[in-house]
Amino acid sequence: MKHSKILILDFGSQVTMLIARRLRELGYYSEIKSYQSSLEEIKSYKPNAIVLSGGPFSVYETNSPQKNIKELLEIAPVLGICYGMQLLAHQLGGQVEPAKHREYGLRNLHWKKQMGSIPQDHHVWMSHGDVVTKIPNDAEVICETSDHIAGFASEKYWALQYHPEVSHSEFGTDVLKLFCETFQLKADWNNLSLLDNCKNVVLNTVQDGEHVLCGLSGGVDSSVVATLLTQVLGAERVHCVFINNGLLRLNEFENVLKQYQNKGLNVIGVDKTEYFLNALKGVFDPERKRKIIGQTFIEVFDQVITENLKLHQNKIKYLAQGTLYPDVIESVSSVGGSVTIKSHHNVGGLPEKMNLKLVEPVRFLFKDEVRRLGSELGLNSEMIGRHPFPGPGLGIRIIGDITQEKLDILKKADDVFISALRTEKIYDKIWQAFCVLLPVQTVGVMGDGRTYEFVLALRAVTSVDGMTADWYDFDSKFLRRVSNEITNKVKGINRVVYDVTSKPPATIEWE
Repeated sequence: MKHSKILILDFGSQVTMLIARRLRELGYYSEIKSYQSSLEEIKSYKPNAIVLSGGPFSVYETNSPQKNIKELLEIAPVLGICYGMQLLAHQLGGQVEPAKHREYGLRNLHWKKQMGSIPQDHHVWMSHGDVVTKIPNDAEVICETSDHIAGFASEKYWALQYHPEVSHSEFGTDVLKLFCETFQLKADWNNLSLLDNCKNVVLNTVQDGEHVLCGLSGGVDSSVVATLLTQVLGAERVHCVFINNGLLRLNEFENVLKQYQNKGLNVIGVDKTEYFLNALKGVFDPERKRKIIGQTFIEVFDQVITENLKLHQNKIKYLAQGTLYPDVIESVSSVGGSVTIKSHHNVGGLPEKMNLKLVEPVRFLFKDEVRRLGSELGLNSEMIGRHPFPGPGLGIRIIGDITQEKLDILKKADDVFISALRTEKIYDKIWQAFCVLLPVQTVGVMGDGRTYEFVLALRAVTSVDGMTADWYDFDSKFLRRVSNEITNKVKGINRVVYDVTSKPPATIEWE
């Protein structure tokens, strides 16, 4: 059976994969290919529509990625998003210039005329420093913000300056659907369930008789992967290792290890706190911290195979990781020219000396999809609903060098913050919440005495998939209460601040 097919040309946006996800959710089969794909390759795909993604470039720069738009329009109708819109304008007789006022985060959007059932005024997510100041002659402006043209269209193409694919753009999915319906595409594709897809990844990768070493972190991703592997291969072939690297939250190693054992996983716990802290001693740079933590994990896994799993050593052929697609695209471009935002300890392969191959069954899923997969696997809501916790743990929530003293301070403060969210029953309304210990000490006064102690930043964001996020708007009384409790209970902190920055321009984590 032939399906309507949409080809997405990736110009390096950090959220290109979201376009494919939204379109597939609507029933339109879509694939992502590099903007460098030849015209012959694009024609052979026989797309019913072509989407040009965003990207971190300026279309008027000499070395910016380009594609012959007129040739693409001869193949299929085109939707340009962000950089894609600017590319359409630049090549079809319009004008693109640096913006006097850049647009990042939520902006009010106004449609010039009614577009189906979409309200004419709503909020959308912007992330651009260039603007279209003149549109092509064959097009008309279809939407705008108070400052700039936000979209134009003709009989052959649509162009949008904002990102309809991200969850914070209201009615974004409706706009994508309207584009597809306008150009008469059929919503005739249904994907297999996430569980079936991920099972197939495991069965097509791990052969009969081969065993898997699975690293557990206590988070949703690794827990889902371990459960998936255990259900597909059996507990006797899946050896789970939960390592205490000293960078976990308060009492997390003991509590989570017990949960895993109660879930029927074949798991052993290994305390390597001192080993990790020695490796990180005196390290300030966040990229070095991430790489050291990743390398040390590999060393520890190697030791575990030799010391704890001798009987199965010759059968263990794979290391399983809970790598997600956001990890991949923030670490390295998937198919286009995206900019590396930060490295991830679980992205980039394994050293040859381990003699293991990787199995990453959720590598092309987003966090919300992993939660759905966990539900299909039968995991309880407490495990599925846990806030994301980074692989490097508290190591990237202490800005600067890591010491046991700083870890103790941060663990206690974080416990106060998260406990307050649960008490107020707002934990589940928030995508991710955590504390960051800053490398700054300030003067305070406690008990009529002078203090000179650390500053703590609180961070809480709303999101669906982690690709974009907005800060959670707490009641001021809640922030006051949490601040007072932290400064009263946690020795070493005399000042608490709240981070009110969205993603973009910031990332969710500080490092």
